[in-house]
Amino acid sequence: MVRVEEKKLVIPTYLTSEPDKNPLFFKNRVYQGSSGKVYPLPITEKIFDEKTDVEYLAVILENDYLEVTILPSLGGRIYRAKDKTNNYDFVYYNRVIKPALVGLVGP
Repeated sequence: MVRVEEKKLVIPTYLTSEPDKNPLFFKNRVYQGSSGKVYPLPITEKIFDEKTDVEYLAVILENDYLEVTILPSLGGRIYRAKDKTNNYDFVYYNRVIKPALVGLVGP
Protein backbone atom coordinates (compact mmCIF):
# COMPACT_ATOMS: atom_id res chain seq x y z
CA MET A 1 0.00 0.00 0.00
CA VAL A 2 1.27 3.49 -0.89
CA ARG A 3 0.53 6.56 1.20
CA VAL A 4 0.84 10.20 0.16
CA GLU A 5 0.86 12.93 2.78
CA GLU A 6 1.33 16.68 2.69
CA LYS A 7 2.77 18.29 5.77
CA LYS A 8 4.74 21.32 6.85
CA LEU A 9 8.42 20.90 7.72
CA VAL A 10 10.49 23.54 9.48
CA ILE A 11 14.02 23.37 8.07
CA PRO A 12 16.95 25.64 8.99
CA THR A 13 17.72 27.62 5.83
CA TYR A 14 20.41 30.04 4.73
CA LEU A 15 18.46 32.76 2.96
CA THR A 16 19.63 34.66 -0.12
CA SER A 17 19.42 38.34 -0.88
CA GLU A 18 16.74 39.62 -3.22
CA PRO A 19 17.77 39.32 -6.89
CA ASP A 20 19.20 42.55 -8.29
CA LYS A 21 17.19 43.48 -11.37
CA ASN A 22 19.84 45.97 -12.47
CA PRO A 23 23.20 44.30 -11.76
CA LEU A 24 26.51 45.94 -12.43
CA PHE A 25 28.36 44.82 -15.50
CA PHE A 26 30.79 42.06 -14.60
CA LYS A 27 34.04 41.66 -16.43
CA ASN A 28 35.04 38.05 -17.08
CA ARG A 29 31.84 36.64 -15.56
CA VAL A 30 31.85 33.37 -17.45
CA TYR A 31 30.14 30.20 -16.25
CA GLN A 32 30.56 26.83 -17.98
CA GLY A 33 31.37 28.28 -21.37
CA SER A 34 28.63 30.91 -21.35
CA SER A 35 29.22 34.41 -22.67
CA GLY A 36 28.76 35.94 -19.22
CA LYS A 37 25.91 38.15 -20.44
CA VAL A 38 23.05 37.96 -17.98
CA TYR A 39 20.64 40.65 -19.20
CA PRO A 40 17.62 40.57 -18.71
CA LEU A 41 17.93 38.12 -15.80
CA PRO A 42 18.28 39.40 -12.22
CA ILE A 43 21.37 38.27 -10.28
CA THR A 44 21.48 36.96 -6.69
CA GLU A 45 24.93 37.47 -5.21
CA LYS A 46 24.56 37.08 -1.46
CA ILE A 47 23.83 34.16 0.84
CA PHE A 48 23.38 35.22 4.45
CA ASP A 49 25.64 33.71 7.12
CA GLU A 50 22.95 32.89 9.67
CA LYS A 51 20.31 30.17 9.46
CA THR A 52 16.63 30.98 9.69
CA ASP A 53 13.87 28.47 10.33
CA VAL A 54 11.68 28.30 7.22
CA GLU A 55 8.45 26.34 6.91
CA TYR A 56 8.21 24.27 3.71
CA LEU A 57 5.34 22.26 2.34
CA ALA A 58 6.56 18.67 1.99
CA VAL A 59 4.99 15.83 0.03
CA ILE A 60 5.82 12.46 1.55
CA LEU A 61 5.45 9.29 -0.52
CA GLU A 62 5.65 6.14 1.57
CA ASN A 63 5.15 2.40 1.39
CA ASP A 64 6.34 -0.46 3.61
CA TYR A 65 9.90 -0.14 2.30
CA LEU A 66 10.57 3.47 1.28
CA GLU A 67 9.84 7.00 2.45
CA VAL A 68 10.59 9.85 0.03
CA THR A 69 10.16 13.51 1.02
CA ILE A 70 9.84 16.06 -1.79
CA LEU A 71 9.88 19.86 -1.45
CA PRO A 72 7.75 21.37 -4.25
CA SER A 73 8.76 24.96 -3.41
CA LEU A 74 12.38 24.04 -4.22
CA GLY A 75 11.51 22.76 -7.67
CA GLY A 76 10.36 19.31 -6.59
CA ARG A 77 13.70 18.49 -5.01
CA ILE A 78 14.02 15.21 -3.14
CA TYR A 79 14.83 16.31 0.40
CA ARG A 80 15.07 12.85 1.89
CA ALA A 81 14.82 9.28 0.62
CA LYS A 82 14.95 6.57 3.26
CA ASP A 83 14.98 2.79 3.10
CA LYS A 84 12.67 1.89 5.98
CA THR A 85 13.93 -1.71 6.23
CA ASN A 86 17.27 -0.57 7.65
CA ASN A 87 16.68 3.16 8.32
CA TYR A 88 19.26 4.09 5.63
CA ASP A 89 19.11 7.40 3.74
CA PHE A 90 19.98 6.38 0.18
CA VAL A 91 19.90 10.00 -1.02
CA TYR A 92 22.10 12.40 0.96
CA TYR A 93 19.98 13.88 3.74
CA ASN A 94 21.15 17.41 4.45
CA ARG A 95 19.41 18.77 7.52
CA VAL A 96 19.77 22.39 6.37
CA ILE A 97 19.02 24.17 3.10
CA LYS A 98 22.02 26.19 1.90
CA PRO A 99 22.04 27.46 -1.68
CA ALA A 100 25.35 27.82 -3.46
CA LEU A 101 26.43 30.65 -5.75
CA VAL A 102 27.34 28.31 -8.57
CA GLY A 103 25.10 29.50 -11.40
CA LEU A 104 25.66 32.43 -13.73
CA VAL A 105 22.85 34.43 -12.08
CA GLY A 106 23.11 32.94 -8.57
CA PRO A 107 21.81 29.91 -6.72
